[in-house]
Amino acid sequence: MAETRTSLKKREGRVAMRRAEGRAGKPRAEYLSFVLAGEVYGVPIARISEILKPPPLTEVPRAKSTVMGIVSVRGRLVTVLDLRRRFRVAEAPIDSRTRILLVERDEEQIGLLVDEVLQVYRLADTEIEPANVLGGDQPAHIVGIGRPAEGGVVVLVDLLPILEG
Repeated sequence: MAETRTSLKKREGRVAMRRAEGRAGKPRAEYLSFVLAGEVYGVPIARISEILKPPPLTEVPRAKSTVMGIVSVRGRLVTVLDLRRRFRVAEAPIDSRTRILLVERDEEQIGLLVDEVLQVYRLADTEIEPANVLGGDQPAHIVGIGRPAEGGVVVLVDLLPILEG
């Protein structure tokens, strides 16, 4: 009986691994999705160290327009960037769904202010299309379009151009 349970657990583990790898046998990429001005975006989840409710922000005089301010997170000062300003979309007030995504850049933590965090999408290569499907020239931070099996569209974003810009 113990051997049966062990083999059952191994089989369940193999099935779970196959599901995680996808149909092609390749690992799926994981993206944390969030809303910004009514559009759904996704960033590689490995780049996100934490998701926070926004604490009170301290404005920074003469900072770039994309800098909302700074906050203290466990004793470390974190610069918070407004992705609405960075993406050049209409501004909105901070509400109960607004979140800050903490990301690491070099030795520094940066906060990205978003309207709402949704879920993690696990996308296979076949569910990701290049950014040029949108037509025209796309900003450097738009790297592709995710089309999850459950439906919808997720604009995939590279954080490096956002953090450097």
